[in-house]
Amino acid sequence: MIDLESKKIIALMSGTSCDSIDAGLCVVNPDMSCELIQGINYKYPEHIQSKLFQLFNGEASIKDLCQMNFAVGKCFADAANILISEHGKPDFISSHGQTIYHFPFNEKLDGISLKSTLQIGESSVIARETKCLTISNFRESDIANGGEGAPLVCFADEKWFKPYKKNFCIQNIGGISNVTVVSRENATFGFDTGPGNMMIDYCMRKFFSQPFDKDGEVANKGTISESWLECLLQDEYYFKNPPKTTGREYFSSDYVENALRFAPKDYNDIIATLTALTAKSIAQAYERFVYPDIDINEVVVGGGGAYNPTLMKYLRHYLPKHVDLKTHEAYGISNNFKEVMAFALLGYCNYYNIPNNLPECTGANSRVVLGKVTNC
Repeated sequence: MIDLESKKIIALMSGTSCDSIDAGLCVVNPDMSCELIQGINYKYPEHIQSKLFQLFNGEASIKDLCQMNFAVGKCFADAANILISEHGKPDFISSHGQTIYHFPFNEKLDGISLKSTLQIGESSVIARETKCLTISNFRESDIANGGEGAPLVCFADEKWFKPYKKNFCIQNIGGISNVTVVSRENATFGFDTGPGNMMIDYCMRKFFSQPFDKDGEVANKGTISESWLECLLQDEYYFKNPPKTTGREYFSSDYVENALRFAPKDYNDIIATLTALTAKSIAQAYERFVYPDIDINEVVVGGGGAYNPTLMKYLRHYLPKHVDLKTHEAYGISNNFKEVMAFALLGYCNYYNIPNNLPECTGANSRVVLGKVTNC
């Protein structure tokens, strides 16, 4: 039996919104607790980010994909090196990468499953540029073992929230929204509830030339179109039983453009309604898939959505009155860097060969060790 030791880890990831690379220096301890020493949001260079959106929208070539894998790896390394310059080298780097495509469906070609996922940000570049051992590519092993490769943060949620002995919905609202249900007596499970900030951000860029709705100000000016909201909530994804995951591939620019054909004319009302969609789809997911089995005491929100007062107001409105609504900060966990901290923990477990997926969340056949190691 190997004795576990505390490790200094730089964790790196960029979410579905692709607004920045989140980099965090963390200390992960043998009891699986994680302390964030410093976190930074490293902006992608303008043309790199633009090329990534072309990849998301299917407007780029195989050559572009090949080049961006290495270019994004360099960007991730640059983000890590900022922390290294201030704090020295960590024990290793844990990199989630940038998801380009996620396909969690059981389609087959010549009898071979096409279930797959692709995160770019070449680990060899990160290891070379930082001179640090790098652990990356966490999702593939879960998919190879029959899972959907997501959500993976559930593993950290269980470690960090189970000791409180409450019934929690731990809700991340990034580009996509996902929940982990941690309870006193039931096995932890989780799933993607639907779009988080993704559709809001798309329409903010389209109608306001802004990357996102800062502080929910635009949504707060608008009025929710109840008829359009109910139409949007009829999408089949919301009714699909967990485990389930989704992403930009489903809630794509084409999806949003099709939905906008039935939207109200006032742009403020569009943002207000899409913000309500995120909140109400979360609340309805709990009603369908959580409350029938578990009496939830508390919803704890993290991710960019936690900084949107209008979104939080809507979520409070749609949740039952007896359920408390808090953010991760109430538990000493950064709203902004929670996922970075989670991937530091996943990297720590890989380093010590500890299984770090939860089949109840991903649908995998068994517990496996996620991640691949690249030496510097």
